[in-house]
Amino acid sequence: MVKINENYLKLKAGYLFPEIARRVNTFAEANPNAEIIKLGIGDVTEPLPQACCDAMAKAVDEMRDRSTFQGYGPEQGFSWLREKIAQNDYQNRGCDISADEIFVSDGSKCDTGNILDILGDDNTIAVTDPVYPVYVDTNVMAGHTGSANDEGKYEGLIYIPVTAENNFTAAIPTNKNIDLIYLCFPNNPTGAVATKEHLQAWVNYAKSVDALILFDAAYEAYITDETIPHSIYEVEGAKDCVIEFRSFSKNAGFTGTRCALTVIPKTLTAKASDGSEIQLWQLWNRRHSTKFNGVSYIVQRGAEAVYSEQGKAEVKALINFYLDNAKIIREKLTAAGLTVYGGIHAPYIWVKAPEGLSSWDLFDKLLYAAHIVGTPGSGFGAAGEGYFRISAFNSRENVNEAMRRITQNLKV
Repeated sequence: MVKINENYLKLKAGYLFPEIARRVNTFAEANPNAEIIKLGIGDVTEPLPQACCDAMAKAVDEMRDRSTFQGYGPEQGFSWLREKIAQNDYQNRGCDISADEIFVSDGSKCDTGNILDILGDDNTIAVTDPVYPVYVDTNVMAGHTGSANDEGKYEGLIYIPVTAENNFTAAIPTNKNIDLIYLCFPNNPTGAVATKEHLQAWVNYAKSVDALILFDAAYEAYITDETIPHSIYEVEGAKDCVIEFRSFSKNAGFTGTRCALTVIPKTLTAKASDGSEIQLWQLWNRRHSTKFNGVSYIVQRGAEAVYSEQGKAEVKALINFYLDNAKIIREKLTAAGLTVYGGIHAPYIWVKAPEGLSSWDLFDKLLYAAHIVGTPGSGFGAAGEGYFRISAFNSRENVNEAMRRITQNLKV
């Protein structure tokens, strides 16, 4: 008889967002006339930049003609896109990243899980708490943890609290035995950012203990303070200890179009069981070529257009639109007496639940009283209990209406 991967049985009842969907569907079926506004998952709502649409339309036309038709492309991504990424996102910011160190993919969510394919099963892993659930769940699926306790923490993982007391930035561990560290800045879910000094401290720590940092920079486009790094490679020594993940989803709206990238510097190495140093670029290149056929030519042409002058202007307008939404949410909720964080360099607002309400209590209260969907903080980890994430990804009309409903129904 076929055997299953029993690590999946360790997972909590359900991935956070499917559980939210289940509760919302139950409510909607019982209240078919309710006008639900969803400010939960980080899905964009505004149309793609026109420059991207035009580029993809042209690429579709090219596919009609044998002389310009494209079949399989390079699994790593077309060189013309990788070169644009290297120049605009890295080299222009002083980062020594070359085009061949960039791997184009169909999503950072996929890559942050798939990267475990090239890493060993006996690494000591540290995550922040609260944290994007994919980092934890993919390690559970891979068999890198034990079971979860009553708080939802998994045996075998090291949890680094991210709290209001430390400004939601992860404290450098005193533990010298950590091998793998997940960091996300601007942070999902809290919206916090890390200064260059703080990132330098993390890089220094990783190098001192020979650890690898997996750095999720999916929201870097929302940084409005030029003193804050957009890439961890702006920090000295990062090329020796960091893999960085980025996405076109949250800057150019490619959530449904699917395009992202992972940067693996050729200077990165890890140890084999015999003690020899192995280049991680080589392993990821092999994994990428074996298990992935590449992002479609049409989509990559759309991503390339992000770096055109028109594309840059339109992407900036999109970012500013969502940041204005975040400002409205932050100011309205603050005026209503709630304690809020984030929403300045990120599209997320991290809200402290009123006294006496748990994260899921607040979720249900807003759903049933105001017909608003957010994300319970406890779904991001034990330290997220008592908080609630609200996304700025929606229309201005919906954001204004949602704030009207919340402030009317949530008395502090």
